[in-house]
Amino acid sequence: MIDLHTHTTASDGRCSPAELVARAVAAGVGVLSVTDHDTTAAAAASAAECAHAGVEFVPGIEITAVVDGLDVHVLGYFIDPDAAALSGFLTQQRERRVERVRQMVTRLAALGIELDVDAILRPSQSGQGRAVGRPWIARALVDGGHVATTAEAFEKYLKTGAPAFVPRVGPTPADVFAQIHHAEGVASLAHPGLLRRDDLIPGFVVSGLDAIEAHHSKHSLHDVERYLTIARDHRLAVSGGSDYHGDPSHDVGGVGSVALPIELFHDLKGRCATRRATATSLSPSTSTRSS
Repeated sequence: MIDLHTHTTASDGRCSPAELVARAVAAGVGVLSVTDHDTTAAAAASAAECAHAGVEFVPGIEITAVVDGLDVHVLGYFIDPDAAALSGFLTQQRERRVERVRQMVTRLAALGIELDVDAILRPSQSGQGRAVGRPWIARALVDGGHVATTAEAFEKYLKTGAPAFVPRVGPTPADVFAQIHHAEGVASLAHPGLLRRDDLIPGFVVSGLDAIEAHHSKHSLHDVERYLTIARDHRLAVSGGSDYHGDPSHDVGGVGSVALPIELFHDLKGRCATRRATATSLSPSTSTRSS
């Protein structure tokens, strides 16, 4: 069983790396990727837990780009989590997240809902590279008794068009693809069925997209077939996973509830190997050594 889309407490998940891997093992997952939002802070711990449990670990990430005011989530696989350029880029991403949270809490205050923004942000100020986001505000709204669930928090206050929503400022998808490639990974468009902008996919392909997430917990069978067809038409690899957060208000199923077929995993892995080989053959240092 292969699950390439999960989250930990390093971003908006509720499970520590140890808890996530334990649940993955219990579910029969044999290949796991942790794809926290705009951070690789949980990569080392997750890799260690997977090694101990005999689970193949795929270093991953989920980076948010922006197009036409829309969030476009891009998954990166087989990346070097410690790549210097990627680390600097992600630091900027997390700083934007902090500012956005502050703005949204200010909008909530204007609605008569007072939240302690410093308390919300405190975990992200620990120096451990944790990425704050709207779910952290949603949980504060639940804790303060303003809503019953995080789903209600998004519906009433935090979703696009809601009173406290603040549009994201961020890089283009092409910039994100490039960052993932520089970190020796491959880039996959996350849950395109939720984005609902299939018209953007051809442009993404031209800009460097390598794969598309056809298998996802919130995709219908029709969605899966549509994105498998789009992947085939554009010669893209395919990724897939549960998008597990350990949060009943978000999750459709548990870790491993959506699995990527093994042949598609091998193709995705092969795309990465091909990209790395091509990059090595084109690098100036390689050309100099071979001449």
